[in-house]
Amino acid sequence: MSRTILKTERLVLREAEAHDASFVLELLNSPGFLENIGDRGVRTVEEAEAYIRDRMIAGYDNLGFGMWLAVQHDGRPVGMAGLVRREGLDMPDVGYAFVPDAWGRGYAQEAAAAVVAHARDQLGVDRLAAVTSPENFASMAVLRKIGFTLQGMITLPGAERESTYFTYP
Repeated sequence: MSRTILKTERLVLREAEAHDASFVLELLNSPGFLENIGDRGVRTVEEAEAYIRDRMIAGYDNLGFGMWLAVQHDGRPVGMAGLVRREGLDMPDVGYAFVPDAWGRGYAQEAAAAVVAHARDQLGVDRLAAVTSPENFASMAVLRKIGFTLQGMITLPGAERESTYFTYP
């Protein structure tokens, strides 16, 4: 049974497990993920299982946080949200991604705000970063609504282009 990290009004954020591979495969290959976050090169259920094991679960084990699956209270996964350590940033980075049929429902704002509160109240992390592609206006609006401030543009190590750079508080 996967470990629940936090609950919001409409979502449960929990650790991902191998049985979530089909959903993770769908999310990582959705147009919004590919355009705004990037191609993770995951094309099969087996590669999604490896991604969960090597990227997601490794973060939980090594850092005490990571990207958690965002699941509706009926058990249906709709996205992921959480904290990552990103090369080029000196503080944890808040991230989130949702499948297209979950867009426009406020899930990103709900999940990201809960992640910020969890980082502050449970993990003792006061300063957070967030990056978006410059064209991702919806994500930038979410960050502003939950208290992030745009600092400018940043090119992260290994990135092909600049990203918008936000910090909290």
